[in-house]
Amino acid sequence: MIAAIRFVWNATRGNRLHPWRSEYLKWRIETYSGMKADEIEPKDMVRFVWREKWNLLRFLKWTGELEKAGDRE
Repeated sequence: MIAAIRFVWNATRGNRLHPWRSEYLKWRIETYSGMKADEIEPKDMVRFVWREKWNLLRFLKWTGELEKAGDRE
C-alpha cells in the first residue's frame, strides 16, 4: 500500500490538489489508452480511473513488489 501511495505522490508532483493537470499522468493515460494528452479533462481522467481501476490496482501492486525485490538486493 505504501508503494501505491508513493507512486501517486510522485506522479502528481506539482499538481497534487489537481492531479488531472499532471503532465506525467496525462502522458501515461495517453500511452495506455490512446487518448490525446492535451485533450484530457478532469472528467476524462475520472472515467479512465474508474474504468481501469482493477488494472491500475494490479499495476500499483506490481510496482510495490518490484520495490520490495529491489530492497532485498
